[in-house]
Amino acid sequence: MRVYILELGMLAPKSLSPKPSTVCGVLSISMEGGSGSSSPCPLDKKFSDQIAVLLSPPSPESIKDYYDELMKTRKCNDLKINFSNSSGKGSVTMLPAAVYAIKEFEEGELVLKDQILVAAQHSSNKVDCLVCSYCFRFIGSIELQIGRKLYLQELGLSANKECKESLSRFPEKACTRVLDDIKTHSVSNGSHGIGSSTYTNSKDNSIPTEVLHSLINGNMSLPYTNLFALPSIFDCPGGCKEEHYCSEVCTDLDWESFHSLLCTGRNTEPSKRDAILKFIEHSNGTNDIFILAAKVISYTILKFRKLKRLRLKDNEKRAKLDETDFPLLLEAWKPVSMGFKKR
Repeated sequence: MRVYILELGMLAPKSLSPKPSTVCGVLSISMEGGSGSSSPCPLDKKFSDQIAVLLSPPSPESIKDYYDELMKTRKCNDLKINFSNSSGKGSVTMLPAAVYAIKEFEEGELVLKDQILVAAQHSSNKVDCLVCSYCFRFIGSIELQIGRKLYLQELGLSANKECKESLSRFPEKACTRVLDDIKTHSVSNGSHGIGSSTYTNSKDNSIPTEVLHSLINGNMSLPYTNLFALPSIFDCPGGCKEEHYCSEVCTDLDWESFHSLLCTGRNTEPSKRDAILKFIEHSNGTNDIFILAAKVISYTILKFRKLKRLRLKDNEKRAKLDETDFPLLLEAWKPVSMGFKKR
């Protein structure tokens, strides 16, 4: 499985980091300028001062305070962070330099377990494996994973340029939606060519279609797969076919943290859904790291709204952002700002 990961404040040593085969890319936050003087968007000019503050590097004191609080909340009492100063373009930025153990750890003892801030599976990689859209565990069953991949290969889809181009042209028929068809329809339905009497394999040495259907629909068990049970599949609460989960917990966390602003399901207002689909089409046709950036923005907006709800009194309502709200926005943005990288 390949995913993009934005992991800010991850203090684990290299041995505890995700395996190279799991991680495809890391998003660095480059924050230069921020005045919006060259942007065609009028909001950039209107809120240029606030944007400049958001995109400015955090102070050394705030960085130290952030990581001290992170260590405290993660209960990492046996670890210590050392900082170093990184200079570039006339400025100096304090960065976490290393994590040290202040006690002897036993072999196999957990040193640190931290939560990824934002992550996204490559759109083309969704052909290869079905994972939880929040924690990225494999879901369904071994048989479903194998049958689904082989079935999509029979259709000529793979994690390559052709699939990416298909995703770009037809975002509403993204590769993950094939799961919904093959998971919820029986073989006899013939939906989208599954079980259809007119469907034939294009290669003489290909696996018989009925075998693939049996794997996908759970009618065939492979040896020893009972020793590697996978979580059941939970669908998106908004009704889209793009996101699937391993549990109600991950479903709720993803909805509350990111997906409620990015869902293209039946409950999304049509004009908003069309805009999101166009954005997804653009991302899949250019660089799907834009989807990760969208999740960062969604995370910040939803966290800001949560902080504002906690602060407001029951009878107090303000529809517009005012100067008293801006500190809340800075607080919501703080985990992202800690990924500042001066270029």
